[in-house]
Amino acid sequence: MNLDGLDFSILGPAMLAGMLVLATHVPMGREVLARGIIFIDLAVAQVAGLGVIAADRMDLHLAGFGVELAAGAAAVSGALLLTWSERRFPEIQEALIGTLFVLAATGGILLLADNPHGGDRLQDLLAGQILWVSLSSLWPVALLYAAVLALWFGLGRRLTRIGFYLLFAVTVTASVQLVGVYLVFASLIVPAVATRGRADGRGLVTAFLLGLAGYAVGLLLSALFDLPTGAMIVWSLAGLAILWMALVQRLSRRPGGVPA
Repeated sequence: MNLDGLDFSILGPAMLAGMLVLATHVPMGREVLARGIIFIDLAVAQVAGLGVIAADRMDLHLAGFGVELAAGAAAVSGALLLTWSERRFPEIQEALIGTLFVLAATGGILLLADNPHGGDRLQDLLAGQILWVSLSSLWPVALLYAAVLALWFGLGRRLTRIGFYLLFAVTVTASVQLVGVYLVFASLIVPAVATRGRADGRGLVTAFLLGLAGYAVGLLLSALFDLPTGAMIVWSLAGLAILWMALVQRLSRRPGGVPA
């Protein structure tokens, strides 16, 4: 156990990054679950990463906003493609989402095949570098997420199919840069699955709190035992979700049950 790893100057910004990601991914995750398009975030995230890899392959030497622009352009293109496919082939939309994910993932591998640092680039894209997040880098993301949430809750059911996919693409693009593909998927799906069936308001709050607990526990365990942070947070999110669902099921068997 390494107590020296409990450095708030590192863990604090990482926890704030997790809070920002959860703020958008919890409501979106519940909508994704309701629509039955579970793997959309993985597909869009991989397409965003492919955009960055392709730009680097073309020697554009992007940095800062340029990276976000390349990732965003690729993610929006993927979102528009999924919008079209959902309208044209709704019965196989989930299969098409999975196919897009596989194509984007293997496309990145092919583009990095002759890059001596290709493995490291893929690792960063998938597992993320949440411990490298700084407070200054969180402000632009916070403003973007605030705008996304304003549109999400402001439009409500009036949000069109293409509006949903575009908001989703923009959000996932920013999230992947912060926490990586694995944590984006876990943050979107795990809290939503754990709180499925609960009323909107109560479910949102419960899912958000579960997500916060997962990030906090994962960061602490990662720091104490010197384990990969992104992977540890994913496992903590899953573990707490399982415990929560078991508790809810147990309480529901008692007289009076558990309120929805």
